[in-house]
Amino acid sequence: MRARILTTFPGMVRAAMSESILARANSAGLIDIDAVDIRPFSEHKHKNTDDYPYGGGAGMLMLAQPVVDCTESTDARLARYGGRPPRHIYMSPRGRTFTQKIAEELAGEDALVLLCGHYEGVDERALEICGYEELSLGDFVLTGGEYAAICVCDTVARLIPGVLGDEASAEEESFSSGLLEYPQYTRPREYRGREVPEVLLNGNHALIERWRRDQALRVTLERRPELLKDVELDKKDRAFLEKLRAEGKI
Repeated sequence: MRARILTTFPGMVRAAMSESILARANSAGLIDIDAVDIRPFSEHKHKNTDDYPYGGGAGMLMLAQPVVDCTESTDARLARYGGRPPRHIYMSPRGRTFTQKIAEELAGEDALVLLCGHYEGVDERALEICGYEELSLGDFVLTGGEYAAICVCDTVARLIPGVLGDEASAEEESFSSGLLEYPQYTRPREYRGREVPEVLLNGNHALIERWRRDQALRVTLERRPELLKDVELDKKDRAFLEKLRAEGKI
């Protein structure tokens, strides 16, 4: 997967890409994620990338020209690697909410170009000309799109084979099955009077898997019950959920 994050603060992006799993995956050639500075593409004398919005109002708006030129230049550079044209994504509070399902969809793309907005957003013409679709992390506003773009890249990168090292890790995490993740434990067996559930210690993998499934169902019902409508439930799942409801534990 190749991804380019278009930003006026490339240092923010490169700092995030220089640590932990993303740094190792980049170095190993499993992913190719980097920042592209929008400022050099500005035709203004002082390389500014924003101006006051027509119609008045508070704040500044990112100019269309540097965004369009930066996007087209980035597309041309990515085209040298072959594959399909990059998918253009603008991180915006008004976009559809980013989910694990969308991450899985993006993981199948050859390349991504993510635009980071600032101030009051981006001139609409730039989004139209470059064909940007809009994604949001949720119903809140950040000071800029960098953290959102990094979050998207991190989520998508984890789905690329080899990035996590253990492919089962990505498959078993929250949302991959449609459920929140079950509780997990490590050593010591007892800590401050709290013990690891006995089922996890007996070596019976069938019982362990059933316990984990039940706990994932319980946690999801407690915290995000709306997710259950999209989960494929078998008889044992439904029986366990009915038992929780009958016992008044939820």
